[in-house]
Amino acid sequence: MTNEQKVSFEEAMNKLEQIVDKLEEGDVPLEEAIAFYKEGMELSKLCHNKLKSVEEQLTQIITEDGSKQNFAIEEEE
Repeated sequence: MTNEQKVSFEEAMNKLEQIVDKLEEGDVPLEEAIAFYKEGMELSKLCHNKLKSVEEQLTQIITEDGSKQNFAIEEEE
């Protein structure tokens, strides 16, 4: 099981917010700040991948015969 499957989107966002708060305080030792930054980047990537996956699922519709088709909303001009 990958880390992406273990952590929900909400959990990742909460952890990312905590990291940002700690880094914004400015009194974190350099080594710890670098570790927080790396973890934050990983969480950011995880959130991005989860959102992209959901977006791909939402852009497909299942037809009556069970096949998938891309779904596009036509914008009015």
